[in-house]
Amino acid sequence: MADSAADTIQLLTDIPRVHARGRGDHLAVEFEGRGLTYAELERRSNQAAGLLQALGVKPGERVGWLGKSCEAWYEIMFGAAKARACLAPINSRLAVPEIAFILKDSGANVFFVTPDFFAAAEAVTAQIDRPIRVLAVNGEHPGFESYATRRDAAPAPALDAPQPDDDVLQLYTSGTTGLPKGVRLNNANYAAFLALRHQVEGFDYGPDDTVLIVMPLFHVAGTNISYAGLSAGGRLILMADFNPVEVLRLIEQEKVAHVFLAPVMINVLLQTPQAKTTDFSSLKTVSYGASPISEAVLKQATETFGCGFIQFYGMTETCGAGTTLAPSEHKGELMRSCGRPWATLETRIADENGRELPPGGIGEIEIRGPIVMAGYWNRPEATAETIRPDGWLRTGDAGFMNEDGYFFVHDRVKDMIVSGGENVYPAEVENAILGCPGVADAAVIGVPDERWGEAVKAIVVPAPGAEPDPEQIIAYARQRIAGFKAPKSIDFIEALPRNPSGKVLRRELRKPYWEGRDRNVG
Repeated sequence: MADSAADTIQLLTDIPRVHARGRGDHLAVEFEGRGLTYAELERRSNQAAGLLQALGVKPGERVGWLGKSCEAWYEIMFGAAKARACLAPINSRLAVPEIAFILKDSGANVFFVTPDFFAAAEAVTAQIDRPIRVLAVNGEHPGFESYATRRDAAPAPALDAPQPDDDVLQLYTSGTTGLPKGVRLNNANYAAFLALRHQVEGFDYGPDDTVLIVMPLFHVAGTNISYAGLSAGGRLILMADFNPVEVLRLIEQEKVAHVFLAPVMINVLLQTPQAKTTDFSSLKTVSYGASPISEAVLKQATETFGCGFIQFYGMTETCGAGTTLAPSEHKGELMRSCGRPWATLETRIADENGRELPPGGIGEIEIRGPIVMAGYWNRPEATAETIRPDGWLRTGDAGFMNEDGYFFVHDRVKDMIVSGGENVYPAEVENAILGCPGVADAAVIGVPDERWGEAVKAIVVPAPGAEPDPEQIIAYARQRIAGFKAPKSIDFIEALPRNPSGKVLRRELRKPYWEGRDRNVG
């Protein structure tokens, strides 16, 4: 049944429908003691579609989500896709002004919120000058409507056939100006993803596999691993927060077969005492990506977990797809590689004019194929800067390809910092620091960090006669931006190195911190 079902799953909305028919009584999602079968997922996602239509959500409109992972996320995501609307989950780690900007930018008039973020939702909606219908998920709030109550009373939906160009997921990524951009991922993108994943070694999950979802569902790694497990008809076990002891317990007791872990999570698990006694025999694969990983951590992890490891290199803008380093390729110098392209995807190294470079040449990594996003929401200029007219998406990463077609990340074309799987842009952090008493100038860089891959460091020029306190500068920044973006350390300098046009030479600032390493990012 699983094989024939897989053949008929072409769109995300096919997943609950097909498996409700063939595996209806099998668990699709488990969360904190609650189980959701495939039949229930199909029924509840239809109810969610009816609810959205009753609330006036039209095809093409965005639906907001702010909260921790829970089973209702899947009901609402599939329901929105069935109603030909688009779920736009917001990074719950952001500060209130950042959340407000995204909700306003998305145009969403319906906003689902879990209890931990009720206060944030009140503050956010107060900053937006249009009516927002807020629905409480897995909790009650006197000023919000109950999602469960409204869902169960919703009329039957009037469903049209989904179209390939329907946007189904809008994930926000930070921009170099500090303004987040909504990445539009449509049915065609995910149809390609669902078809291609079967051709990636270790990623073809089976119907009897249990998949642990640790990554948040506002992150493409969380959504993609979910879709891989659900399209196979497997069982997802969902975690609201990363807890290393609980992860180890679940792997052993629930016989987890597959999990995606950011490198910082792998490192934390290795340092957790229970890892020495955990039974990892059920694990088939550990997938990783999203930020740098040291070879020492990777080597220790493969020895400790004793399963296949899969590295994924890609972007939100490519549905997370691009290149992969398969379990059988984790050896020798390939441990430093991000692998080879997915089947049917094109990946190349190009110079600044878009000319392909030969093996060994260092340039920008570019990706082309059906998984490339439809564009940035309401950002035509940014879309044009990222996707060339001939369809090549510029990743912003510099690297090279060897003679055997393996790609290696060498450095970052842009100045983006990846810390613990989260993207941090220096300009945004600098804007949060400048204005702090005693600070005349500042530049932000990423420096090596064994736990986070990269850590945010600010290089500060003190104001004349001032002796600013590093902790006060960090606290000042944390009041203005999310905590994970704030600098973890401060160094002082007399003047920042700049080119003739006045641009800060961050490469010069980074150089002493990365001395002796064979690559500047993972």
